[in-house]
Amino acid sequence: MIFITAKFLIKPEYADQWPSLTKQFTEATRAEPGCLWFDWSRSVDNPNEYVIVEAFRDDDAGAEHVNSEHFRTARATLPQYLAETPRIVNMKVPQDDWSALGEFTVA
Repeated sequence: MIFITAKFLIKPEYADQWPSLTKQFTEATRAEPGCLWFDWSRSVDNPNEYVIVEAFRDDDAGAEHVNSEHFRTARATLPQYLAETPRIVNMKVPQDDWSALGEFTVA
């Protein structure tokens, strides 16, 4: 799978609105057949920073995502709310779901 984590620093005046500003993009991405997950979280250290954790089945699914109409729309509309260019980690990993974190096993 393709595993992506990206950090988005939002302009302070838009930080509280970020979930609603990205709602259509998020819902459309989650509806893609090759999307395994697409989850936003807000930083507990910086209220203006959101982190996206996303995964796509394979290269074809990743290509479908970045070539979609909703991705093009997001690229055209969302940067106006950003304080800087997002930072990303993008890796291919040999699994298709989350693994259990053995160090914190719950009996």
